[in-house]
Amino acid sequence: MMTARLILCALCCMLVLSCSGDKAKELLETAELEDQQNNAAHAKQLYEDIIRLYPSSPEAEFARARLSSLNKDQ
Repeated sequence: MMTARLILCALCCMLVLSCSGDKAKELLETAELEDQQNNAAHAKQLYEDIIRLYPSSPEAEFARARLSSLNKDQ
């Protein structure tokens, strides 16, 4: 019984982690779209959300770089 619970818990954790990567990717795509449409304020907010919500993701690394670039352009 305990083994089944541990397996179920591990599967749920894997599911949550895999979904968060998809959400980070979706947010990044939206931020890039806003960026391309010259909506810097909204793009910055989305980049900041990615960094706050998914700090160790590859998307956050890109968001940090892009946010830095946008802040220098001001």
